[in-house]
Order: sequence, then C-alpha cells, then structure tokens
Amino acid sequence: MHGTANRGRETINGQSIARLEGASRIYRHGEIEVRAVDNVTLSIQPGDFAALYGPSGSGKTTVLNLIGALDAPSSGKIFLEGQDLATLTRSKISTIRRDRIGFVFQAYNLIPVMTAYENAEFVLALQGIPEKERRERVMGLLKEIGLEGLEHRRPDEMSGGQQQRVAIARAILTRPAIVLADEPTANVDSHTANDLLDLMEKLNGESGVTFLFSTHDNRVMERAKRLVRLRDGRIDSDEVLP
Repeated sequence: MHGTANRGRETINGQSIARLEGASRIYRHGEIEVRAVDNVTLSIQPGDFAALYGPSGSGKTTVLNLIGALDAPSSGKIFLEGQDLATLTRSKISTIRRDRIGFVFQAYNLIPVMTAYENAEFVLALQGIPEKERRERVMGLLKEIGLEGLEHRRPDEMSGGQQQRVAIARAILTRPAIVLADEPTANVDSHTANDLLDLMEKLNGESGVTFLFSTHDNRVMERAKRLVRLRDGRIDSDEVLP
C-alpha cells in the first residue's frame, strides 16, 4: 500500500469503523491560513492497529480530533460506523463520543480527586450501567492490565505508567468501536512504554480492539500493523505491514 496518498483503504466488510472523505481542517489567525489537514481520505478498518506519523505540524492530532468528533472539518466528510457526523445533533455526537470512541491522551487526563477505580468506572456510570456490572467489568480489567490492588489510589499516588494503564482501561471499558491514542507513550520511560504497547497489542490481538495512534515514537511504529505517514496535512504514504 506504500505511496497510496489520499486514497484511503478499501473496506474489508463493506463498512469501515471511521472514514475521512476529502476532509480538510483550516485554522485562520488573522490573515494567516493554516491547512492542518488538507483533502485527506482515509479509512480505518475493524481490528486495525495503525499509527499516524510524520513531522510536528503534519496533522496527526488534527486527524484524531476529526475522527473523535472533537473537531469538525472545514470541508469534506467524517463517517463513524457509517454515520455522517455532520448530519447528527450535538447530543447524538456526544453520545457517540461517550459510547463508541475511547480516548487515550499523552497527559493521561485522569480526574485528580478520583481513584483509579473511579476514573475507570466513570464513563460506565454515565452510560447507566448497573453498579454490580460496573464493578465486575472494572475490577476484571484492572486485574488483567496489572493494576489489581491499586484501585484505591489517586493519580498522584501512581506512576506515569500506572496512570496511563488507568486511562487505557477507561478507554476500552465502554467497548468502543475505536480507541484513539494521541502520543500515548510520550510521558513514560522506555520500559513502561514497551509494557503499555504489550498491553495494547494484547487487547488488539485477543479482543479485537481497534487502535489508531498518533506518534513520534519509533517503538509505536515498530509495533504498528499499518503506518500512515502525514506531511503538510496530506497522506504521504499508507502501508499495511505483513
């Protein structure tokens, strides 16, 4: 697939999880116009473990924000599970962000006054999941990802790697269609980064969780099954690895 700039991928089963069609995002600062994303067409398929990479300012985070409905395109369309986001109400988009998209940020974005358990459980409570089921799901996952016994610790009582594990748990507990991870290894050491990547690889391989990363980290790119290079807001190459 190398060199297939701005073509996207053919769908495997007729419907991609996320798709940008001719999407652009333009920011204006007075007389200055910045094309952060420029006429990009890109499909993310079920089970992808894909990384967006490229120089700073190439549009990686903006693409994630468009797919995650945190930003809207200046032109073009964004689809999530076949739905054109531009046709949906703000309330419906908020529900989609809550239920169908998991977010993992480089700064963790945990709620400081909440414990690891409460941070992980938070979105399930918003979804109205019964308390017994919430507890079973949260405790089961915390154990699976190596945080058993740490559920009562607050973020300032945990290491960076432990906080990022809580963030990953929070992102996948809702059983989203896709997890968007913006530089998830940026603030941890090499050993912790590899442990986090082991965890995400396991979730992808065993549970079929779809991941899309933005990254500068060679360790992430070495693990990715698909590499999408961005340059000046455009797709420079899109390569599916063996």
